[in-house]
Amino acid sequence: MDNGIHFISGLPRSGSTLLAGILRQNPRYHAGMTSPVGSIYTAMESAMSRRNETAVFITEEQRRAVLRGLFSNFYGDLHQTKLIFDTNRLWCTKLPALVQLFPEARFICCVRDIAWIMDSVERLIRRNAFELSGMFGFEAVGTVYTRVNRLAASDGLVGFALDALREAYYSEQASRLILVEYSALTQAPADTMRLLYEMLGEAPFEHDFETVEYDAEDFDTALGTRGLHTVRRRVEWVDRETVLPPGLFARFENDAFWRLPDANSRGVSIIRLAG
Repeated sequence: MDNGIHFISGLPRSGSTLLAGILRQNPRYHAGMTSPVGSIYTAMESAMSRRNETAVFITEEQRRAVLRGLFSNFYGDLHQTKLIFDTNRLWCTKLPALVQLFPEARFICCVRDIAWIMDSVERLIRRNAFELSGMFGFEAVGTVYTRVNRLAASDGLVGFALDALREAYYSEQASRLILVEYSALTQAPADTMRLLYEMLGEAPFEHDFETVEYDAEDFDTALGTRGLHTVRRRVEWVDRETVLPPGLFARFENDAFWRLPDANSRGVSIIRLAG
Protein backbone atom coordinates (compact mmCIF):
# COMPACT_ATOMS: atom_id res chain seq x y z
CA MET A 1 0.00 0.00 0.00
CA ASP A 2 1.52 3.27 -1.15
CA ASN A 3 1.15 5.24 2.08
CA GLY A 4 1.04 2.34 4.52
CA ILE A 5 -1.47 0.96 6.96
CA HIS A 6 -1.90 0.73 10.71
CA PHE A 7 -4.57 -1.15 12.65
CA ILE A 8 -6.92 -0.02 15.43
CA SER A 9 -8.00 -2.84 17.70
CA GLY A 10 -8.36 -3.51 21.42
CA LEU A 11 -11.48 -3.52 23.57
CA PRO A 12 -15.03 -2.38 22.70
CA ARG A 13 -16.46 0.85 24.17
CA SER A 14 -12.88 1.99 24.86
CA GLY A 15 -12.43 4.86 22.41
CA SER A 16 -11.65 3.25 19.05
CA THR A 17 -14.48 5.10 17.28
CA LEU A 18 -13.52 8.33 19.04
CA LEU A 19 -9.89 7.83 18.00
CA ALA A 20 -10.97 7.25 14.40
CA GLY A 21 -13.08 10.42 14.53
CA ILE A 22 -10.06 12.39 15.71
CA LEU A 23 -7.62 10.84 13.22
CA ARG A 24 -9.86 11.49 10.23
CA GLN A 25 -9.53 15.24 10.88
CA ASN A 26 -6.05 14.86 9.44
CA PRO A 27 -6.42 15.03 5.64
CA ARG A 28 -3.51 12.61 5.28
CA TYR A 29 -5.38 9.83 7.11
CA HIS A 30 -8.32 7.53 6.51
CA ALA A 31 -9.95 6.03 9.62
CA GLY A 32 -13.38 4.74 10.57
CA MET A 33 -15.40 2.39 12.75
CA THR A 34 -15.14 -1.38 12.43
CA SER A 35 -14.49 -2.10 8.75
CA PRO A 36 -15.69 -5.14 6.79
CA VAL A 37 -12.12 -6.05 5.84
CA GLY A 38 -11.72 -8.29 8.89
CA SER A 39 -14.67 -10.55 8.05
CA ILE A 40 -13.62 -10.72 4.39
CA TYR A 41 -10.07 -11.57 5.51
CA THR A 42 -11.23 -14.52 7.61
CA ALA A 43 -13.55 -15.72 4.83
CA MET A 44 -10.61 -15.72 2.41
CA GLU A 45 -8.46 -17.58 4.93
CA SER A 46 -11.16 -20.22 5.18
CA ALA A 47 -11.58 -20.46 1.41
CA MET A 48 -7.82 -21.05 1.01
CA SER A 49 -7.62 -23.59 3.85
CA ARG A 50 -7.44 -27.37 3.53
CA ARG A 51 -11.22 -27.63 3.89
CA ASN A 52 -11.22 -26.53 0.25
CA GLU A 53 -10.05 -29.51 -1.79
CA THR A 54 -8.46 -27.20 -4.37
CA ALA A 55 -6.28 -25.53 -1.73
CA VAL A 56 -3.51 -27.95 -2.64
CA PHE A 57 -2.95 -25.78 -5.70
CA ILE A 58 -2.54 -22.56 -3.67
CA THR A 59 1.01 -21.73 -2.64
CA GLU A 60 1.96 -19.77 0.49
CA GLU A 61 3.15 -16.93 -1.75
CA GLN A 62 -0.28 -16.82 -3.39
CA ARG A 63 -2.01 -16.78 -0.01
CA ARG A 64 0.13 -13.83 1.03
CA ALA A 65 -0.57 -12.01 -2.24
CA VAL A 66 -4.32 -12.59 -2.04
CA LEU A 67 -4.59 -11.39 1.56
CA ARG A 68 -2.39 -8.35 1.01
CA GLY A 69 -4.29 -7.59 -2.19
CA LEU A 70 -7.54 -7.52 -0.19
CA PHE A 71 -6.41 -4.37 1.60
CA SER A 72 -5.05 -2.71 -1.55
CA ASN A 73 -8.19 -3.43 -3.54
CA PHE A 74 -10.66 -2.61 -0.79
CA TYR A 75 -9.17 0.82 -0.18
CA GLY A 76 -8.71 1.47 -3.91
CA ASP A 77 -7.37 4.91 -4.67
CA LEU A 78 -7.33 5.90 -0.98
CA HIS A 79 -4.03 4.16 -0.29
CA GLN A 80 -2.35 6.27 -2.99
CA THR A 81 -2.96 9.46 -1.03
CA LYS A 82 -3.70 8.50 2.57
CA LEU A 83 -2.32 6.46 5.43
CA ILE A 84 -4.96 3.85 6.28
CA PHE A 85 -6.13 3.02 9.80
CA ASP A 86 -8.31 -0.10 9.62
CA THR A 87 -10.39 -0.83 12.71
CA ASN A 88 -11.33 -4.32 13.88
CA ARG A 89 -10.96 -6.11 17.24
CA LEU A 90 -10.14 -9.22 15.21
CA TRP A 91 -6.72 -7.86 14.25
CA CYS A 92 -5.18 -8.71 17.64
CA THR A 93 -5.56 -12.38 16.68
CA LYS A 94 -3.84 -11.94 13.31
CA LEU A 95 -0.53 -10.36 14.30
CA PRO A 96 1.72 -13.21 13.05
CA ALA A 97 0.32 -12.84 9.54
CA LEU A 98 -0.22 -9.07 9.45
CA VAL A 99 3.32 -8.20 10.53
CA GLN A 100 4.57 -10.26 7.58
CA LEU A 101 2.15 -8.64 5.15
CA PHE A 102 2.81 -5.12 6.51
CA PRO A 103 6.20 -4.98 8.27
CA GLU A 104 5.81 -1.29 9.18
CA ALA A 105 2.33 -1.59 10.67
CA ARG A 106 1.55 -0.80 14.29
CA PHE A 107 -1.49 -1.98 16.23
CA ILE A 108 -3.23 0.73 18.26
CA CYS A 109 -5.26 -0.96 20.98
CA CYS A 110 -7.78 1.14 22.87
CA VAL A 111 -8.27 -0.13 26.41
CA ARG A 112 -10.45 0.62 29.40
CA ASP A 113 -11.40 -0.96 32.71
CA ILE A 114 -13.68 -3.90 31.94
CA ALA A 115 -16.30 -2.90 34.52
CA TRP A 116 -16.85 0.42 32.73
CA ILE A 117 -17.09 -1.32 29.36
CA MET A 118 -19.88 -3.47 30.75
CA ASP A 119 -21.52 -0.38 32.22
CA SER A 120 -21.29 1.43 28.87
CA VAL A 121 -22.97 -1.41 26.96
CA GLU A 122 -25.72 -1.71 29.57
CA ARG A 123 -26.39 2.02 29.31
CA LEU A 124 -26.84 1.67 25.56
CA ILE A 125 -29.30 -1.19 26.02
CA ARG A 126 -31.35 0.81 28.52
CA ARG A 127 -31.25 3.91 26.31
CA ASN A 128 -32.79 1.83 23.51
CA ALA A 129 -35.50 0.43 25.76
CA PHE A 130 -37.94 -0.27 22.90
CA GLU A 131 -35.37 -1.99 20.67
CA LEU A 132 -33.85 -5.47 20.86
CA SER A 133 -30.10 -5.48 20.31
CA GLY A 134 -28.25 -7.65 17.83
CA MET A 135 -25.46 -7.87 20.38
CA PHE A 136 -27.73 -10.32 22.23
CA GLY A 137 -29.30 -12.03 19.25
CA PHE A 138 -32.38 -9.75 19.28
CA GLU A 139 -33.70 -11.82 22.19
CA ALA A 140 -36.55 -10.37 24.24
CA VAL A 141 -35.74 -12.22 27.48
CA GLY A 142 -32.75 -11.37 29.65
CA THR A 143 -31.43 -9.50 32.67
CA VAL A 144 -28.42 -7.33 33.27
CA TYR A 145 -26.74 -10.46 34.65
CA THR A 146 -27.35 -12.58 31.56
CA ARG A 147 -26.29 -9.71 29.32
CA VAL A 148 -23.02 -9.17 31.17
CA ASN A 149 -22.32 -12.91 31.26
CA ARG A 150 -22.82 -13.13 27.51
CA LEU A 151 -20.55 -10.15 26.93
CA ALA A 152 -17.88 -11.75 29.11
CA ALA A 153 -18.01 -15.18 27.44
CA SER A 154 -15.05 -16.24 25.32
CA ASP A 155 -17.11 -15.66 22.19
CA GLY A 156 -18.85 -12.57 23.57
CA LEU A 157 -18.27 -8.97 22.55
CA VAL A 158 -15.98 -8.23 25.49
CA GLY A 159 -14.60 -11.68 26.30
CA PHE A 160 -13.35 -12.33 22.77
CA ALA A 161 -11.76 -8.90 22.49
CA LEU A 162 -10.08 -9.26 25.88
CA ASP A 163 -8.69 -12.70 25.04
CA ALA A 164 -7.48 -11.43 21.66
CA LEU A 165 -5.72 -8.50 23.31
CA ARG A 166 -4.10 -10.77 25.89
CA GLU A 167 -2.91 -13.04 23.07
CA ALA A 168 -1.32 -10.09 21.30
CA TYR A 169 0.10 -8.66 24.52
CA TYR A 170 1.98 -11.87 25.33
CA SER A 171 2.98 -12.67 21.74
CA GLU A 172 6.29 -12.31 19.94
CA GLN A 173 4.81 -9.27 18.18
CA ALA A 174 4.03 -7.38 21.41
CA SER A 175 6.44 -4.58 20.52
CA ARG A 176 4.10 -3.66 17.65
CA LEU A 177 1.34 -2.72 20.11
CA ILE A 178 0.44 0.79 21.22
CA LEU A 179 -2.08 0.67 24.06
CA VAL A 180 -4.13 3.84 24.45
CA GLU A 181 -6.03 4.11 27.72
CA TYR A 182 -9.50 5.64 27.43
CA SER A 183 -8.82 7.95 30.37
CA ALA A 184 -5.78 9.41 28.61
CA LEU A 185 -7.62 9.90 25.32
CA THR A 186 -10.56 11.69 26.97
CA GLN A 187 -8.75 13.65 29.69
CA ALA A 188 -5.57 14.61 27.84
CA PRO A 189 -6.38 14.26 24.13
CA ALA A 190 -3.70 16.67 22.89
CA ASP A 191 -0.92 14.89 24.78
CA THR A 192 -2.29 11.50 23.77
CA MET A 193 -2.34 12.34 20.08
CA ARG A 194 1.11 13.93 20.24
CA LEU A 195 2.54 10.75 21.76
CA LEU A 196 0.68 8.57 19.27
CA TYR A 197 2.06 10.54 16.34
CA GLU A 198 5.57 10.22 17.76
CA MET A 199 5.18 6.45 18.21
CA LEU A 200 3.96 6.12 14.62
CA GLY A 201 6.75 8.34 13.31
CA GLU A 202 4.23 10.77 11.84
CA ALA A 203 4.45 14.54 11.44
CA PRO A 204 2.48 16.49 14.10
CA PHE A 205 -1.04 17.70 13.37
CA GLU A 206 -3.21 20.08 15.35
CA HIS A 207 -6.54 18.42 16.02
CA ASP A 208 -9.76 20.14 17.04
CA PHE A 209 -11.02 18.39 20.16
CA GLU A 210 -14.09 20.64 20.42
CA THR A 211 -15.74 19.51 17.17
CA VAL A 212 -15.10 15.82 16.62
CA GLU A 213 -17.71 14.29 14.34
CA TYR A 214 -18.44 10.63 13.81
CA ASP A 215 -21.46 8.37 13.80
CA ALA A 216 -22.75 5.31 11.96
CA GLU A 217 -26.48 5.79 12.38
CA ASP A 218 -27.61 3.25 9.77
CA PHE A 219 -25.35 0.52 11.15
CA ASP A 220 -26.34 1.16 14.75
CA THR A 221 -30.06 1.27 13.91
CA ALA A 222 -29.82 -2.05 12.04
CA LEU A 223 -28.12 -3.55 15.10
CA GLY A 224 -30.88 -2.24 17.35
CA THR A 225 -28.37 -0.26 19.40
CA ARG A 226 -28.57 3.38 18.37
CA GLY A 227 -25.64 5.46 19.58
CA LEU A 228 -23.15 2.59 19.55
CA HIS A 229 -20.78 4.44 17.21
CA THR A 230 -21.77 8.03 17.96
CA VAL A 231 -19.12 10.17 19.64
CA ARG A 232 -19.56 13.44 21.51
CA ARG A 233 -18.45 16.52 19.60
CA ARG A 234 -16.24 17.60 22.50
CA VAL A 235 -13.57 15.20 23.71
CA GLU A 236 -13.96 15.07 27.47
CA TRP A 237 -14.04 12.75 30.45
CA VAL A 238 -17.49 12.33 32.00
CA ASP A 239 -17.73 11.15 35.61
CA ARG A 240 -20.74 9.00 36.36
CA GLU A 241 -22.14 6.38 38.69
CA THR A 242 -22.41 2.86 37.30
CA VAL A 243 -25.83 1.44 36.43
CA LEU A 244 -24.60 -2.09 37.16
CA PRO A 245 -25.54 -3.80 40.44
CA PRO A 246 -22.62 -3.41 42.90
CA GLY A 247 -21.56 -7.06 42.93
CA LEU A 248 -21.61 -7.26 39.15
CA PHE A 249 -19.50 -4.11 38.78
CA ALA A 250 -17.00 -5.32 41.41
CA ARG A 251 -16.59 -8.61 39.53
CA PHE A 252 -14.72 -6.79 36.75
CA GLU A 253 -13.45 -3.71 38.55
CA ASN A 254 -9.79 -4.76 38.81
CA ASP A 255 -9.41 -6.51 35.45
CA ALA A 256 -6.81 -4.25 33.79
CA PHE A 257 -3.93 -6.55 32.86
CA TRP A 258 -2.23 -3.90 30.68
CA ARG A 259 -1.17 -2.12 33.86
CA LEU A 260 1.14 -4.99 34.81
CA PRO A 261 4.75 -3.98 35.54
CA ASP A 262 6.14 -6.21 32.77
CA ALA A 263 4.71 -3.97 30.02
CA ASN A 264 8.05 -2.34 29.21
CA SER A 265 9.86 -5.66 29.20
CA ARG A 266 7.51 -6.83 26.47
CA GLY A 267 8.16 -3.74 24.41
CA VAL A 268 4.54 -2.61 24.55
CA SER A 269 4.01 1.15 24.25
CA ILE A 270 1.33 2.48 26.60
CA ILE A 271 -0.26 5.92 26.50
CA ARG A 272 -1.78 6.73 29.89
CA LEU A 273 -2.32 9.68 32.14
CA ALA A 274 0.79 10.92 33.90
CA GLY A 275 0.93 9.70 37.48
